[in-house]
Amino acid sequence: MAKTLRSISKREVKTFKIKNRRGYAAICRNNLTEGNSIIQAVARIKKALKRQGLLLK
Repeated sequence: MAKTLRSISKREVKTFKIKNRRGYAAICRNNLTEGNSIIQAVARIKKALKRQGLLLK
C-alpha cells in the first residue's frame, strides 16, 4: 500500500543564517536541518518532512 503524503505550505519553513558558523539552517515541525546554502537546507528539510508523511509544496 502506498502512503499518501499530506502537503504543507512553504511558509511553515523558517530559514536563517547560523550565527558564528558557516551555513544556514531550516526549521519546520520540530525538524532542524543545516546546509551550506539556503537551497541545501530546504532540500534536507523536505527529506525530513517526507519521513513524517508530509510533502512541502
